[in-house]
Amino acid sequence: MSLTLPDVLQRNDLAAFVERALRLDEAAVIRLRQRNDGHIAAWVGTGLDVLAVRVVAGRLSPDDLSCGADELARGLRGADASGQVDTGYRMDSAWRGALPPDTGFTHVDDVPAAVLTELAERGAGVAKEHSSAHGPPASLLDQDVLQVRSGDTAVGVPMRCVFALTAMGFVPESPGAEEIVRVRLSPTWLRIDARFGSVYRRRGDPALVLR
Repeated sequence: MSLTLPDVLQRNDLAAFVERALRLDEAAVIRLRQRNDGHIAAWVGTGLDVLAVRVVAGRLSPDDLSCGADELARGLRGADASGQVDTGYRMDSAWRGALPPDTGFTHVDDVPAAVLTELAERGAGVAKEHSSAHGPPASLLDQDVLQVRSGDTAVGVPMRCVFALTAMGFVPESPGAEEIVRVRLSPTWLRIDARFGSVYRRRGDPALVLR
């Protein structure tokens, strides 16, 4: 197995992504996939029935593997001068869900990032009041807190996606007025792109997404 990230900034970006994933789940599994454009997509399940992905420039062999987030974090901290990263043991069998396709998404609308951070803050307050030992109630997570529309196409954005975006640090804490997130849609996935990464929510059958 070989993961090479020659640019230290790219290693730092991936390390920040992995550390965020570990805050959500200390046993998180990261799936790495080589893309045709010379970049690597790093995927993780957020525990909200939402997938998160960060893309960095690098080389991966084999071109699709899963590893423990804790081992990958250690590997990134110990990378050598060439950017060679030890990913630890392969954990391909631990990744249980399907990944979204690379293409087939239609742009629905752009939303000010500040709207998402405000929704996350309000949602966190409600969750604190009503959470149990199992976390926030499903009714809160499943609630559509934002509606976006383009022509005849309309889609609701659930609180799950808002929490996932902010928990993974994909939206700046104090976004400027021009900072936006982009909502895209396919027949089977809702996709939200922010400056530092994207989240995906399966439409119709979220049980297929890694929890």
